[in-house]
Amino acid sequence: MMLENEDRELDARLRPANLSEFVGQSKVVSQVSLIIKAAKIDGRTADHMLLAGPPGLGKTTLAMIVAHESERSLRLTSGPAIQSAGDLAAVLSSLENGDVLFIDEIHRLSRSAEEMLYLAMEDFRVDVMVGKGPGASSISLDIAPFTLVGATTRSGMLPTPLRDRFGFTAFLEFYDESELSEVINRSAVRLGFTIGQAAVSELASRSRGTPRIANRLLRRVRDFAAVNGHPEISEQTVIESMELFGVDGRGLDRVDRELLGLLAGKFNAKPVGLSTLAVALGEEPETIESVIEPFLIRSGLLARTARGREITQTGLEHLAS
Repeated sequence: MMLENEDRELDARLRPANLSEFVGQSKVVSQVSLIIKAAKIDGRTADHMLLAGPPGLGKTTLAMIVAHESERSLRLTSGPAIQSAGDLAAVLSSLENGDVLFIDEIHRLSRSAEEMLYLAMEDFRVDVMVGKGPGASSISLDIAPFTLVGATTRSGMLPTPLRDRFGFTAFLEFYDESELSEVINRSAVRLGFTIGQAAVSELASRSRGTPRIANRLLRRVRDFAAVNGHPEISEQTVIESMELFGVDGRGLDRVDRELLGLLAGKFNAKPVGLSTLAVALGEEPETIESVIEPFLIRSGLLARTARGREITQTGLEHLAS
């Protein structure tokens, strides 16, 4: 529990507090800034926003910044936590005027909650059923105007009626190495230690285009340097610590290499269905689709074909190296 609390405190310290501190996603940041400023000028709540993209690119952080820049309170919940329309009604009815409601993994909302959310987003009211059977009746309750920020790693799973009710949709992209280097440098300063530029570049190249991974690896390198008495983190320190934690030069970890190894060995480099691959790997299909696959596909190591997942020639060469 103490370690979890420490990790949460570190994450909070490393999160940017406003849009000017947010690294990368420059187009999205400019768009969000314009929406917030326009809402302030008009004296209204900002439009509902949908943030889509792989995990770790800053969707939650952007939601926090939207609330901060709007000078409003933030309420956080998630799709899996809202099991029924009643759960959602309780959340919505507790909102105060102008609050920002962040729903993570919004594509996992129950159908009944989705339908309630349609009316809440458009008209700021909810219809609540009272009683059961023939005597049941619907009561309409007004709720305070709010801004919904929804986050999803699977935008294709969102029903069209829900997606169309967002005034702004942003697709967050993977970061390039220069942006990740800036993230690492800022995080090192906030954590209070020195890291050489060659070490920053080495760490950025292993961070899979994802700031969350960059910060996580940076903390592991810091721990390695502290235990081994390194006053400054050098390129060699990064290499040695990454070898210890099983992160290779491309940023692949044990699970990534195991997946590629299964495709290359057990399945003889032939296409494999997602469910079969999930069973062989011991992971959930959704984890493979939303967490593992995106980087492997982007790196050209894995291909998603009509017949299934297939390792590429680049993937085979990487395993052999």
